[in-house]
Amino acid sequence: MKLHMQILIALGLGIKRNWHIFFGIIAGVILGIFLHSHENILISNLLVFVGQVFIRLIQMVVIPLVVSAIIIGITSVGDNKQLGKFGSKMVIYYGILTTVAVTIGGALALLMKPGSGAVQYISENVASNVQASVASALSEQHGNILNLFLNFIPENPMEAFAHGQMVPIILFVVMFALALAKVGDVNRPIVSFFESVFAATMKITDWIMLFAAPGVFALTASSISTFGVDIFEPIAKYLLVLLIGFGLQMFMVYPIFLSCFSKVSPFMLFSAIAEATMVAFGTASSSATLPLTIACCEKRGISHKISSFVLPLGATLNFDGTALLQTVAVIFLAQAYQVTLTPFLVIEICVLAIIASSTCAGIPGGGLITIALILNGMGLSPEQLVAGFAFLFTIERITDMLRTTLNVTSDAVVAATIADNENEINYDLLNNPKAYEEIT
Repeated sequence: MKLHMQILIALGLGIKRNWHIFFGIIAGVILGIFLHSHENILISNLLVFVGQVFIRLIQMVVIPLVVSAIIIGITSVGDNKQLGKFGSKMVIYYGILTTVAVTIGGALALLMKPGSGAVQYISENVASNVQASVASALSEQHGNILNLFLNFIPENPMEAFAHGQMVPIILFVVMFALALAKVGDVNRPIVSFFESVFAATMKITDWIMLFAAPGVFALTASSISTFGVDIFEPIAKYLLVLLIGFGLQMFMVYPIFLSCFSKVSPFMLFSAIAEATMVAFGTASSSATLPLTIACCEKRGISHKISSFVLPLGATLNFDGTALLQTVAVIFLAQAYQVTLTPFLVIEICVLAIIASSTCAGIPGGGLITIALILNGMGLSPEQLVAGFAFLFTIERITDMLRTTLNVTSDAVVAATIADNENEINYDLLNNPKAYEEIT
């Protein structure tokens, strides 16, 4: 309990340092409630515009930041043994956190049965068809998973860049960076170019963050004005399951993980990344938050070698908050349509949630969009579950903000853990908030 209180105090310290962002969130909630009962199209449209401007400004720098950061990170590691050690630790740590997340989500959903209250809203005929589809799919071999992995490999890297397909981009850039690291000093002109790109992109990020408070304010107000406070009533149990799951992951799993695998204090780490987590909550986009996450980690003691390698990959491939949400959401749908949840089906849902979350774009709404991959593995399509999806999308924005906060925190936890393991962390900076500059 003492550790939990320390974490809450750390978050409070972060809010104190960044009162303008916190004020933007609170003011957005108040204005959103007012607009929900006193509709004003002009103000609502303006809020949507301001919020989208903020998201687009940050998304504008994501691809150059990811590309330059990964290339610098991999080539700066030096020898291939060290690079393999970083990569293997990252995969293992991300795998542990995501597996724990889906286990928590699955256990809570099975125990609390959030979908049972939605049964009355589902047509019996539709439910019967869904049950038959799932039963048929379970008796067949799921061949789509191999195709899912095949799509990770870009046929044309330039096309992947043009369409912002982050997983194929990451795969190509990692291979390109590994090749650069392998060829030796002849890579210096290209590496120097990307070092300049990274420095310039971080400077642009500093300018964009001057717009953080009004951007977060607009996004929060727009969401609340659309949904209103009554959105919690129809699916309160579903939301409660998610809140408990997110809370367990944030306040128990991460601190225990840090204690088991590193000497990093959860209290100081949560305080150090407070700006990033608040922007993650406001934007509901881990990709949009990535520049700030890197800035927080690097300016607070985690080396560039680690943060530039781990964080971009994490923002693209590590979504334990998303995996938890998807597990609960799919079990919620299964319960609403009275599908028999056998142990095999539950395990299948959890495994597919891990895969689906790793393909999820770090943008608002990405978590529910990739649920289609899980349903496809169960022999279903979203079109068959329209009524059930209506419940999920009612509070999609709020759950999106929560799961994104979890995703961003998880990335920082893994980066800090690897930095500690490799002696790439400055504890004088991390443990002394007064010793580092504000992120502005």
